[in-house]
Amino acid sequence: MWIRGLLTASLGMAALSAQDSLRVNFPPDAPVAVISSNWGESRAAARGGALVVDLRTTLKLKNSSRLRLRGISLQVASQEVAAGGRASVSVPSLDVYPGQEFPVKIDLRLLQPNAAAGAAVVQVQLDGVLFEDLSFFGPNRLGSRRQLIAWELEARRDRQHLKQILAKGGEDGLRRSVLEILAQDQARPKLDVRLARAPASFPNEHQIEVAFLRQADLPVQAMGGVVMASGNELRIPKLYFENRDKREVRSIELGLLVRDAEGREFSAGSLPAPLSMKSNAAGSVQPTASLQLNRAQGLPLRVESVSGFVQQVEFTNGDVWVPPNSFRDEARLLKLVPGSVEEQRLSDIYRRRGMAALLEELHKP
Repeated sequence: MWIRGLLTASLGMAALSAQDSLRVNFPPDAPVAVISSNWGESRAAARGGALVVDLRTTLKLKNSSRLRLRGISLQVASQEVAAGGRASVSVPSLDVYPGQEFPVKIDLRLLQPNAAAGAAVVQVQLDGVLFEDLSFFGPNRLGSRRQLIAWELEARRDRQHLKQILAKGGEDGLRRSVLEILAQDQARPKLDVRLARAPASFPNEHQIEVAFLRQADLPVQAMGGVVMASGNELRIPKLYFENRDKREVRSIELGLLVRDAEGREFSAGSLPAPLSMKSNAAGSVQPTASLQLNRAQGLPLRVESVSGFVQQVEFTNGDVWVPPNSFRDEARLLKLVPGSVEEQRLSDIYRRRGMAALLEELHKP
């Protein structure tokens, strides 16, 4: 499960009582029904003039559609909208049959600005549901349609890749491949990446030209760009692209790699951005977020160079493009960029339950 939340830790939190309000509001025509919801092990505490809500609960939902459900995204918000007052919970790589119940775990922190207003109030709303035929239901306020489809396409790609390894090399070949995935996950250098609203400038900043990795059969080609760096902080004034596809582009997601003064390289995550480009036309994006980079030990990472690659493209007709598996087979990316959610899920099945469970999973339709 992928969870995004904001806020710092809070001490002395009290358990939330039954009269406190957790409101789960799904549309009447939603293809997912709420079977049960409660505060679970949630806590709340006053901090200054605000109320900090440590939300720890599990919703029980039911697929009430006629299709198998592949992913779901929820928006979770405190009573008032403020910094730290919103978060999202997205669960990809599901396989929920019609009529089947399934849990969605919520574990995050929210800020309710006015503690004097009384009991904690949290709203949980459906942002989107993705089905096996890639049809989508929901308001898509968070852009979850693009992300859920991308995760599903990556899942199909990576499942097929492992099936091919199994067909060619048998169980021994599959075992070696999964063990390599687990070893790479353990050896991959860790970097703490924090996003903030990009300032107009940093003190003592300097310009770094972005070097884009070569990618075959790209629908959108990167043409150039620079980042402004100051110590361990980066902001990206503008990036330039060219649409080489017949479809009109709606948005793009760019993967980032950074290198420090000692030559060590890290993945700095990815940045999604709207990018409207007609076929065979050029366009530019100006990300609104800046990045603060720290190594696992909490030490700031001084950035010396930046590389980029196209990780997702969304078209106005609803199609989503993700790179083929062969692109990540490049040794540099395997060492730096985490695998897809599905790759991590499948390798974890092998780690916890063994080869028989992995084979059973891969043989599912």
